[in-house]
Amino acid sequence: MKTRKTPVRRRRTAEEARHEILAAAQRRLAEGGPEAIRLQDIARDLGIAHPTILHHFENREGLVRALARSAIGALNDDILRAIATPHAGAPTAVLDRVYETLGESGHARLLAWSALSEQGPREETGEPQSLQILATALQRRLASDARTSGALPPGSDDVIFAVRLVATAMLGDALMGDALNRLSGHRGDAGHQRRFRHWLAKLLEEALSPRPAKGRRLRS
Repeated sequence: MKTRKTPVRRRRTAEEARHEILAAAQRRLAEGGPEAIRLQDIARDLGIAHPTILHHFENREGLVRALARSAIGALNDDILRAIATPHAGAPTAVLDRVYETLGESGHARLLAWSALSEQGPREETGEPQSLQILATALQRRLASDARTSGALPPGSDDVIFAVRLVATAMLGDALMGDALNRLSGHRGDAGHQRRFRHWLAKLLEEALSPRPAKGRRLRS
């Protein structure tokens, strides 16, 4: 087991403290999963008092939710930049980035925990819906590309369903990829999961490709 050095206590601004607590929680998550996120351990890692974490996040559940929001927010920003930048962000590279965040960093388990631990209907908080934001940005990009080529863009349902399919597949792959590998006869084969992501990216491109406008033919 890795021995952690005792940090030197120092004064921090509220923003610095919050950032460092989230970073320490992320390290614990990557090393041991959600169960390793323990407030006393994080306080000891940073050389701060346990009540300091409670001041910023109220309780462990609040810290876990904040950690999940931080990671998914950064991931969404990456995807939005890829959508907005012509000839950048190939679907395979984007899906590899999604898998890195959800699987390798442990956030898929955090998201599953957060969803399953909700008691009753969630209150409306005015928080933007990330999948809807991604679908809207993708719809605009596809419409722009279609106008340039004189074609018709995919419908809004096609776009949101494609985004939802990818989100579902990537979350499931991050949570159960090893088990799915075994069930499909590819025990311990990480390359199989990578090939699945690339196949999914190709499927996504085909599903969202522009359609010829009525009475017109796409240029070859």
